[in-house]
Amino acid sequence: MNALDPLRSALAVLVLGGALGGCGVNPVTGSSEMSFVSEQQEIRTGEQQYGPSQQSEGGQYVLDPELNAYVARVGQSLARVSERSQLPYEFVVLNNSSPNAWALPGGKIAVNRGLLVQLEDESQLAAVLGHEIVHAAARHGAKAQETGTLLNIGLAVLGVATANSAYQDLALQGAQISGALVQTRYGREAELESDYYGMQYMARAGYDPQGAVRLQETFVKLSQGRRQDWLSGLFASHPPSQERVDANRRTAQKLGPGDDGREEYQRRIARLKRDQPAYDAYDRGVAAMNAGRYQEALKYAEQALKLQEREGLFHELRGVAAARLDRPADAINSFNRAIAANPNFFRPHLLRGKLHLERGNLDIAAQDLSASNRLLPTADATFGLGEIAQRQGDTQTALRHYQAVANSGSSLAPAARERIARLGSGLTNIR
Repeated sequence: MNALDPLRSALAVLVLGGALGGCGVNPVTGSSEMSFVSEQQEIRTGEQQYGPSQQSEGGQYVLDPELNAYVARVGQSLARVSERSQLPYEFVVLNNSSPNAWALPGGKIAVNRGLLVQLEDESQLAAVLGHEIVHAAARHGAKAQETGTLLNIGLAVLGVATANSAYQDLALQGAQISGALVQTRYGREAELESDYYGMQYMARAGYDPQGAVRLQETFVKLSQGRRQDWLSGLFASHPPSQERVDANRRTAQKLGPGDDGREEYQRRIARLKRDQPAYDAYDRGVAAMNAGRYQEALKYAEQALKLQEREGLFHELRGVAAARLDRPADAINSFNRAIAANPNFFRPHLLRGKLHLERGNLDIAAQDLSASNRLLPTADATFGLGEIAQRQGDTQTALRHYQAVANSGSSLAPAARERIARLGSGLTNIR
């Protein structure tokens, strides 16, 4: 089994499930519908893709474990009053500046750091999480699989850029299945349905349904401003509209008042708000990096680190900029710090491994690239492992890695096929 096989197996479950389906009842709405994916398959898909999806969307936000626990607690209070409370719900905060939230089949839900700082109170957080719970409970993601919205990605496993397209020329080929699941675009009916039943969950859990109204009003205003981070984040998969605002108002009037939890919410996100200037500097640094302004990117990374030295993303950006400025020792030191800050995020392992590979430190590079692949199998790391094996004279291992990349559908596939041809012709020296 190669590093990419687990991602293929998830799609195979969805494809094979189509042959076994039939008519069923939507567990949330009670309406009849065709059902080709069983609950067990939903759960399996969510469990298999939750880790890769988190990795490809920035990794978990680890600076404030109490904030993660708080978001999970709010989410579980809503999940308990849903029609599918038996699902193994999980909630995480991702270290991503894009204002977004998403749900995988089977109840695996994430909300980005960048969205939390835009919310005003706990009722708005409940509105976001309740909405995502309905997407899982009402099988919206499973329906997308059944109708082929996601199946058209075929068995190609790699090929989408990771969160924020950070460092475009170093952009990683993330798991395509995970990316497609996270980026599912729901239709008008699914969005209205998620708003309506999410507000029911809010009321059952004691939250003020007006939080959902205020949230949608804010989203409509932001969409009119056409901010790019919102357009490519939450609004891409959950488009706001005045229709949704009006529908939420009608629902809230029927449900009555509840608690908005403003003071508690503001207390819980205080650390995140204090660190926001640092993340703003980081985001400017990423933009500079993508534009090839490496010295400027380094400046912003160091500015961010002065404000919050424990954030691994800031050390990572500094490392990438230093590498581009031909300061490899400095870059490796920054990657070391990034890994120490968050050892469970794949990208600094990958970046450090690639730099060690460039410098000829093959054994160390192999350790880093293998660590990266354990967290998120990527074509980039797998190709690097193939190159290491080729340099070390291990032709069979090199061919195995190159074949995995050649079959991946990623941008590295042509180079991998070329390497396979060269190895087959006996041309094993890397030029």
